[in-house]
Formats: sequence, C-alpha cells, structure tokens
Amino acid sequence: MPTISSKGLSMPQSPIRKLVPFAEKAIKQGNEVLHLNIGQPDIKTPQVALDAIKDIDRNVIEYSHSAGLASYRNKLADYYKSVGIDVDSDEILVTTGGSEALIFGFLSCFNPGDEIIIPEPFYANYNGFANIAGINIVPVTAKIENGFALPEIEDFEKLITSKTKGIVICNPGNPTGYLYSKEDLNELKEIIAKHDLYLFADEVYREFCYDGNSPFSVMNLEGIDQNVVLIDSVSKRYSMCGARIGALVCRNKELIATALKFAQARLSPPTLAQIASEAALDTPQSYFDDVIEEYVERRDIMVDGLNEIPGVFCPKPKGAFYCVAKFPVDSTEKFCQWLLEEFNHNGQTVMMAPASGFYATKGLGQNEARIAYVLEKESLREAVACLRAALEVYPGRIKIEESTETHSA
Repeated sequence: MPTISSKGLSMPQSPIRKLVPFAEKAIKQGNEVLHLNIGQPDIKTPQVALDAIKDIDRNVIEYSHSAGLASYRNKLADYYKSVGIDVDSDEILVTTGGSEALIFGFLSCFNPGDEIIIPEPFYANYNGFANIAGINIVPVTAKIENGFALPEIEDFEKLITSKTKGIVICNPGNPTGYLYSKEDLNELKEIIAKHDLYLFADEVYREFCYDGNSPFSVMNLEGIDQNVVLIDSVSKRYSMCGARIGALVCRNKELIATALKFAQARLSPPTLAQIASEAALDTPQSYFDDVIEEYVERRDIMVDGLNEIPGVFCPKPKGAFYCVAKFPVDSTEKFCQWLLEEFNHNGQTVMMAPASGFYATKGLGQNEARIAYVLEKESLREAVACLRAALEVYPGRIKIEESTETHSA
C-alpha cells in the first residue's frame, strides 16, 4: 500500500471539530446539542449581500483577476480608509478566506525551518498553516489569571534566535477575546523594528469591540510599513463564513507581488462570493451597532453565568465572540467528550472546544475550554444551566479548594 506523506501525517487535527462524531451520536440519541465549539454566528448576513447573489445578472461565472475583482479591491481600499487604514487597492490581495491569506503570507515571508512567535493560546489552525509552510511556531504564554494580556516584551526577547523571522497576533483575539491596546502594539513595534521581523496581524474581528473600546490596527504603527501584514476576512464581519473571502493587505510591494504568484497558481478567489462581499461593503453602520449590542448581551450572559458556577473562572473579553474558561475538572478533553457521550440536562448537552488544542506548549490548557457565544440568548442561558448541572455530577471534578486561585485575578 502506498504511504502517506510525512507532512500529511504531521498535519494537526482541528481541536474545534474533532468532537463532531460524539455530537452526532448525542443528536441521534435524541439530545439537543448546544454548539459553543465553533465560531459560526447565527447573525443574519446583510441583506445587500444576499440580494447581490439573488439578483446576479451574468451569463458566465468567469474567473476573476488572481488578486481579486478590481471593483472589489477598490471598494475595499475605500472601506479601509473609512476605518482609518490608508491603503491602496494594489496593496490588497483578495484570498479564499483569511486562511489562504495566512498561508500565502507565510509562504511568501518565511523559509522552511524559520520560526514565528505567537502568544498562546492561539487560533488552532495557525498550527496547520505553519505546517504547510514548513515553519515552526514558538509560543509565548499568556495567562488566564490576567485575562490573557499580551505577555511581557522581555518574554518575546528571550525566544528570539537567528531562526526567528516573525510574530503573529490575533486582535481582537481568537480564542480569548483579548483586545491589544495601542500601547501593547507599540511595544511589539519596538521588537519588530529592532530585529527586522514580520508582524502578522489577524484582524478579522475588528468590528467586534466592546465596553467603549476601539481597535487599533497594526497598519497604523509608524516606521514598520514594510514589516506589517494584515489578515482580514468577511466571514465574521458580515456573518458570511461560507463565502470564504479574505484579504492579505500589505504596503510591502515585493511581498504582495510574491503572494500574487501563489494566488495565480490557484487561479482566482471565488467570483460569486466576491460579488456578495463587494455588496456587503454597503452594509449600514446600524447593522454593526445592533450586532455589537447583541454580542455584549450574549457575552454577559455566558461569562457572568460561568463565573457564578462554583470553581469556574472566565475573564471577560473585550472583543470577538469567544471566551476561555477554566473548569474544576481533571481534563476538559475528557469533560467535553463526557458531556456529549454520557450527560444531558433536560434533553440538552453542550459542545465546547478543549483549550489544550489552542496551546503549543504541551500540558497547558488542560482544564480550560474555548466557548463561542454565538447562539441566541436563551440558548446561552440553557448552556450555562447545563454546565452547572454537569459539574455537579461529573466524576472527574476536582475539589473547589484546588481551583480557588483562579478567582484571585
């Protein structure tokens, strides 16, 4: 029998989706599964985007330019200017999702064996993108006790070697919901400039900032224009995850030209989805105002509810629609599977993503889980009630006294 490639064997499995078979079994057994494991919003896609698809007037669905439709890139440039990011359309490469933007960026900037530093916990699929590019992730650990704040710059400095070529951040963050401030980013700028590194910033949740906080883009850091790569996507901004349209944005013309060669090899991003994404740029601000209000209410239901459960600690995120909670259990890998296989509360159970899959350092996140508060509010209340009931009977629960230090933050 032919063998599978070493790269294929080393490709990590998604911690977000690996419990799907257990969820499917729970549903077959008659249970309702409350899906908190994946960032699939139930928010309605903007009507202007839906109408653009419904009312399409074309005889041929043709290839677009490999960099994306010119009309879309021009309109994207206008959008970025409207949020204070001054870029031109030729500094934008439209991609098949933010995932492809990251892959093209990694392939354009790094050689096999290079290292990139990423604050952990981080979006688990960064592992897969790094694997594809043949580069190594070096984690710098953020801690739940201080809400996953940016680690000290000295912690980054300690990890820099001759192989270090870049730093990757997500802001606001997935899985933590932490929002890096302008001051945080200026601290990172100093280390980027000092060592002439690339700074990749995944800013796909930019529109989702709460409690009066505003996002500050890495594109507005002065003095490192040629080092900064912005990753963007329509998936969460417009609740269009299935469109698979993203963007790589960079003022480094050589980098854009290099990424375009990879884009040409895959021909073009999907034309229909670009048409919808271009139309989505006309979404009124009232849409986002309503969505942000809704997510704040959902966040508060979930996070406040979790913190009322004895032994559970969950810092309140300032952005995105995720939180990471610490549970008084032996292992959230076991707990999450047990919830699906052996537990229900009033015919319901909860699906979460064990947080260990979001850490690169082995052994971390063993009693943490990522939660996406993307369900309507009553379902979130039911999920909290379900988790409270589950922890009362879970055989692997640890004593509350052993986890009280998590409440000292």
